[in-house]
Amino acid sequence: MGISVFDLFSVGIGPSSSHTVGPMRAARMFVDRLAADGLLHGSLTGVRRVRVQLFGSLGATGHGHGSDKAVLLGLTGERPEEVDTEAVPGIVADIRAAKRLSLGGTHEITFDEDTDLVLHRRKSLPEHPNGMIFAAYGDDLLLERTYYSVGGGFVRDDGVIVPEPTRLPYPFATSAELLGHCLETGLPVSEIMLRNELSWRTREEIRDGLCGIWRVMAECVRNGCEHDGVLPGGLKVPRRAKALHHKLLAEDGAADSLQVMDWVSLYALAVNEENAAGGRVVTAPTNGAAGIIPAVLHYYRRFVPGATDDGVVTFLLTAGAIGSILKQTGSISGAEVGCQGEIGSACAMAAAGLTEVLGGTPQQVENAAEIGVEHHLGLTCDPVGGLVQIPCIERNAVGAAKAIHAARMALRGDGRHVVSLDKAIKTMRETGADMKVKYKETARGGLAVNVIEC
Repeated sequence: MGISVFDLFSVGIGPSSSHTVGPMRAARMFVDRLAADGLLHGSLTGVRRVRVQLFGSLGATGHGHGSDKAVLLGLTGERPEEVDTEAVPGIVADIRAAKRLSLGGTHEITFDEDTDLVLHRRKSLPEHPNGMIFAAYGDDLLLERTYYSVGGGFVRDDGVIVPEPTRLPYPFATSAELLGHCLETGLPVSEIMLRNELSWRTREEIRDGLCGIWRVMAECVRNGCEHDGVLPGGLKVPRRAKALHHKLLAEDGAADSLQVMDWVSLYALAVNEENAAGGRVVTAPTNGAAGIIPAVLHYYRRFVPGATDDGVVTFLLTAGAIGSILKQTGSISGAEVGCQGEIGSACAMAAAGLTEVLGGTPQQVENAAEIGVEHHLGLTCDPVGGLVQIPCIERNAVGAAKAIHAARMALRGDGRHVVSLDKAIKTMRETGADMKVKYKETARGGLAVNVIEC
């Protein structure tokens, strides 16, 4: 299985890749299938009603994560990477007021959320906690499809035949296989990933695409530093990034030797406040953990002498290689393994990327990623009020600091260590399987039940 760096880093909309981006993509996929089957038009065979059911974690915290709005947007033909985030409230409000929507923007139907969009808080589908069933009706059932939002905006359609995978020059699903390629060729992790990426895109397209991803990340930080007020959703969580940014600018490095870490926290907070507000973010590898990699990249660009755009590309390729392993052999889904799969994965990816751009060997890169995973093992996903705010926003700031620490620890060693990245990922997967469902993005355990919603 080949996973592109552009699968792991995709532009989307907040607040959640699995609960917002995934359902929007699934809804759009369903409408595209209706169109392909010729079911959108015609008085006798055309669609007159669509019913959507969300299960598991999607049903439990879908309202807080914006899954209901995402489904509406996807049914109208919107894509998470293109939708105008400023226009979203108006689009959703119009649909709800009229109780009508236009499938794919061309075929109008009645749509009453009370009956046509059902969130099952206590039911799950067998294949994955984030399950969805879409059904279209005329006089009778015309089409039904089951989709799973499996983390990071990835959607699996059980009704689609999976094509033959692309043959890559350096296939790998484990860190042992990745390190084997590095040892055999003498190439760094980033170059192994780049040569695989060349199976899909030209070298120029890869560089331009990754620089584009970096620009969206940087814009997200800027936006987060410009907005203040209270985050939506009812918890009345204040946005802190703007005030912190002004404070750090006023201090102008005159505070203490660790002030650089305050900047790292700022970058992470800015991204995840934008995410919580439904702004434009990059899945990295998920929305819930979207602040870690941009924060560490900003650390590299601002505080590492000689940092360049080429270094950013190298960072993202290396991080993508580690993310590919995590996606294939572990999980990046909070609904599947808890927050260890989101924050832990992002921390590992960021630590690996930073280690390589600071001159680390492939063995040190793997060591840094392992530290990132190992020291998030067991972390639960317990969003208060079902919102991606508490403790999610601060977890990104702490995860970014851990990534920098992991890279520095790895660079001080020679790459040799007892616990391999593969063993840490296997442990994460097993820990997630043992974890009670209430700790996996359902808002039925942990802080979600011990913090009073105001």
